[in-house]
Amino acid sequence: MNVLKHVTESLGGVWRLFFPPVCPACGGALEPGSGVLCTSCRWELPLTGYWHEVDNPVVRRFWGLVPVVNACSFFFFSDGGGGRRVIHRFKYYGGWRLALDMGRWFGAELASSGLYDDVEAVVPVPLHPFKKLRRGYNQCDYLAEGIAEALGVEVCRGAVRRRVDNRSQARRHRLERWDNVAGIFAVPRPQRLAGCHILLVDDVLTTGATICSCAEALLAAVPDCRLSVATLAVSRRGLGQKD
Repeated sequence: MNVLKHVTESLGGVWRLFFPPVCPACGGALEPGSGVLCTSCRWELPLTGYWHEVDNPVVRRFWGLVPVVNACSFFFFSDGGGGRRVIHRFKYYGGWRLALDMGRWFGAELASSGLYDDVEAVVPVPLHPFKKLRRGYNQCDYLAEGIAEALGVEVCRGAVRRRVDNRSQARRHRLERWDNVAGIFAVPRPQRLAGCHILLVDDVLTTGATICSCAEALLAAVPDCRLSVATLAVSRRGLGQKD
């Protein structure tokens, strides 16, 4: 066993020698021990800090729409920023491991805040099976897995099902986004979540249309559950802020 471990570590060292890891945000060298992003990009990533605040702009985004216990996003999403490149890497270019690592980083911050200590199940916003087949995975599954690992709770994949292969939300006007996701989710086995405090996880919060549609399905099927929301990124414009 020790020999196998030594050989594996040696091969890994040779691989890193010829193919050194790069930062997914800037493409520069990723130094050993720097974490998911290089030191510079970690420093420059515009974190929100909202996971420490009971009342924050993400929570207020859901006022009058769906009742949430807590809600937050990890960083602000902006065109041309390193966070945008990170999301595109795991969303469109096969970087599922990056989604997992970002989930672990975000989850560690959620755990440190104390506001999410009583979360009992983490539920990723699902893709339609056809879209998941085309992409090969659902990035939210891996974000949720990383967060759940940090919180020490279960990931409930399949708890919510996307019934309709709806069109992409990108480049749609605000009202079109709400119409595009209305009634597209179902909860096939609500007994799995009965009485639970659920953390609903998505990658980006823009208008909140997709998350609200998913939350409405959960609350209708499991009326005794409590719901919190966590997204990796949030658009400042979606919060009514200037970029």
